[in-house]
Amino acid sequence: MEINLVSRGDGNARYAINMIKLALDTVGTEYDLKISDGTLTSARQQQDTEEGVMDIMWAATTDDIEQRLLPIRIPLYKGLLGHRVFIIHKENRNLFADVSEFDQLKNFVFGQGKGWPDTDIMRHNGLEVETGTYEGLFLMADGQRFHAFPRGVNEPWGEIEQRPQLDLTVDQNLMFVYRMPFYLFVSPKRPEVAQAIENGLMQAINNGAFDALMMQDPMVQMVIARGNMSERTVFELDNPSLPAATPVDNTDLWFDIESLTKPSEEVDETIASDPL
Repeated sequence: MEINLVSRGDGNARYAINMIKLALDTVGTEYDLKISDGTLTSARQQQDTEEGVMDIMWAATTDDIEQRLLPIRIPLYKGLLGHRVFIIHKENRNLFADVSEFDQLKNFVFGQGKGWPDTDIMRHNGLEVETGTYEGLFLMADGQRFHAFPRGVNEPWGEIEQRPQLDLTVDQNLMFVYRMPFYLFVSPKRPEVAQAIENGLMQAINNGAFDALMMQDPMVQMVIARGNMSERTVFELDNPSLPAATPVDNTDLWFDIESLTKPSEEVDETIASDPL
């Protein structure tokens, strides 16, 4: 089975591809992953996957993408990406220190990607958002074009370490929380691939291999070491685009964030998110 992917080489790509391999290995499917380098917009990824140019992509889910592609409704991070902390300029370390009410956040501008579900979520909740490309957002944060770039709690430390030339850091004060599952999506032209991966992931969840792979991932290790989860002020946001078919009641598919908190312990500075 030949499977074509496009990877921009970030931590999410590495993790998603490792999950694909775990799923196919679990069900004993012989496969050949053809991985091409590339940085595509969300819209282009969806179009190429819908047309069969790509066989699989990974993204936060929406009704639109679930209608166009074959969703594998198993959240790859068990909901971690819905916990958002902020990449900020180093000069803004204390910018959010005194924020205690949601209305105070309306005085700030947040950076998000063009076409990302997060953009609609934040605007729906009354926040001002400046959009850009994935790589451009880091440059915009460095240039202080906005105040903060919210990222999934497992993402920002590795992303900053990959860009040491930029004066960026991670805010230690706030966190957004909203339900936003991060799925694999398969081209409608490859239903056999979707079925094999779904079967493999469910078996891996049941036998513990899914959690084992997740917990050893460098980005998840970053959360444990640096997340400061128990000491943040949390603001819950509504996700108006959460599809009705989201398996919110299946507790096997969602992580208990409390188990990832590790306050007041020494940070392991050797942990890094190496790109695929």
